[in-house]
Amino acid sequence: MIKITLPDNSVKEFEGEVTPLDVAKSISEGLARNTISAVVNGTQVEITTPITTDSTVQLLTWNDDLGKKAFWHSSAHLLAQAILEFFPNAKLTIGPAIENGFYYDVDFGDESLSDKDFEKIEKKVLENAKKGSTFSLYPVSKEEALKTYADNPYKVDLISNLNDGEITFVTHDNFTDLCRGGHIPNASIVKAFKVLNAAGAYWRGNEKNPQLTRVYGISFPKQKELTEYLELLEEAKRRDHRKLGKELGIFAFSEKVGAGLPLWLPKGTALRKKLENFLSDAQKKGGYEFVMSPHIGAKELYVTSGHWDKYGADSFQPIKTPNEGEEFMLKPMNCPHHCEIYKTSQWSYRDLPKRYAEFGTVYRYEQSGELHGLTRVRGFTQDDAHLFCTPDQLMDEFKKTIDLVLYVFGSLGFADFTAQISLRDPENTEKYIGSDENWEKAENAIVTAAKEKGLNTVTEYGEAAFYGPKLDFMVKDALGRKWQLGTIQVDYNLPERFDLTYVGSDNEKHRPVMIHRAPFGSMERFIAILLENTAGDFPLWLAPDQFTILPISEKYVDYAKKVSQLLENHDISGLIDDRNEKTGKKIRDAELKKIPFMLVVGENEEKDGTISVRRRGEGDLGVMSLEDFVTYFKEASKTGVEYQA
Repeated sequence: MIKITLPDNSVKEFEGEVTPLDVAKSISEGLARNTISAVVNGTQVEITTPITTDSTVQLLTWNDDLGKKAFWHSSAHLLAQAILEFFPNAKLTIGPAIENGFYYDVDFGDESLSDKDFEKIEKKVLENAKKGSTFSLYPVSKEEALKTYADNPYKVDLISNLNDGEITFVTHDNFTDLCRGGHIPNASIVKAFKVLNAAGAYWRGNEKNPQLTRVYGISFPKQKELTEYLELLEEAKRRDHRKLGKELGIFAFSEKVGAGLPLWLPKGTALRKKLENFLSDAQKKGGYEFVMSPHIGAKELYVTSGHWDKYGADSFQPIKTPNEGEEFMLKPMNCPHHCEIYKTSQWSYRDLPKRYAEFGTVYRYEQSGELHGLTRVRGFTQDDAHLFCTPDQLMDEFKKTIDLVLYVFGSLGFADFTAQISLRDPENTEKYIGSDENWEKAENAIVTAAKEKGLNTVTEYGEAAFYGPKLDFMVKDALGRKWQLGTIQVDYNLPERFDLTYVGSDNEKHRPVMIHRAPFGSMERFIAILLENTAGDFPLWLAPDQFTILPISEKYVDYAKKVSQLLENHDISGLIDDRNEKTGKKIRDAELKKIPFMLVVGENEEKDGTISVRRRGEGDLGVMSLEDFVTYFKEASKTGVEYQA
């Protein structure tokens, strides 16, 4: 008898060999019809894969993320099949599923793919899918695989890094591809298909390698779902932070300054300052001390921290000085600097925890093809802090840091998020520094703290930082996309590498534990996501311009200035639109600029010391005294979330 353990820990027994499809049928015919993939003992497989020993089995439908992965990975094969029918000399490389859809990297040689080809490829894919051919996975020897792809250097490169027994091909219809597996039962499940776009991509992401064409696509089991997704894409274009950033005067890029180095315009700088002040106020309540560190550091600093060994090849290269052998680096991380700040004094256990906070700008050399607006840049500012505490204080400090992240998210409307417990890869521990004992202590602390705070968590192995495990906050935006924003990390290793100590109650030296945390993650990415999530219609307290005063003629500009000054005295920021334009046009322009309040002033307002108030999205609110407006504004701008340090 073979025992199959399901996710709810129930156990089913079968005589002899069984498949995931058999398991699904034993539960219900409806489940069997909807099951498109499975996970057996932690590995995703086809539903016809034989199971010959006691195993754990998870059945996957389209509604599961891994079910979508199998669906989209299989669809990538359908895309590749259609491409070869129109471009028989093209050379295929890889075609993975991604978060939304899939792509296939193709070398088209002397030919090229244009958007005019998309429709015929889509039709061919659906024509082939209707045949209902099954995806059959089978092993191939390394010798046979190399012979099969003798004229494809990309597949040869992939195969060369594999051993006999690790190589499999998949066949459906008349198409065969190198593939490790994880497919849907047959192609007929794919009912809707769209080629989204094509872009350049270097083989293996290396600029020194040939440039390929990356063809992006998406597919669904129902046409309705594709229609809804395309509508969502149009909404995403409307909310694109690059478009909004330009329209609202938030940020810009300059070729002369350099790729991936954003320039913050006055309104964007005002937005950043408000975010910084918001978090600084909370940190003051939480007992943080503010520090500043330089934009560069001696290379030796990052050799000590381990960053040079792990990331040196992908960083901006060292800056050589006139002194022989002296090298500096653009700061890729703030934590080594904060370790050195801690070392400037000898601390007692009574002094701990020490909480150092800095809005520190760091620099990392991202490949030019990976740069994307503010979400992927080469210079960015982290809302960074490093806490140095005793082991006994670790749990309490970690939970307080979770509270700070939740306060930030709540204040900014990010209600839909998952806390990802990012642990090291148990199969590849050489990627990480430090002892197994310290890693176990750090991982247990994160798991326990997340559980005690009642967070909705998922666990991902292999996603830890090289020096310690993390609690990453994965936020879902208004378009349903997931982003990593806040992060909290436990680190026993950097204190050892920097020889950090404190004097304990026994009068002996002990090693502190270090917590790295950044609720925003980076100001750049956070503002990009905030722009897209709000479509530029920021929370009132955060809007760069919270009001615009509209004098109905130049005679009332002086009164407008008095109103503006009074509001500024109450920390309400805005501007005066004194253009020689009709009031209606000024209102329309203010609406387009997403300014929350339009304050109209004329003869009656000046005489009575009042303003006529109009709120974006609500229309006229009537005439108010300045005092009443300030009271109304203060109430309207509350976040509704209180921070308890």
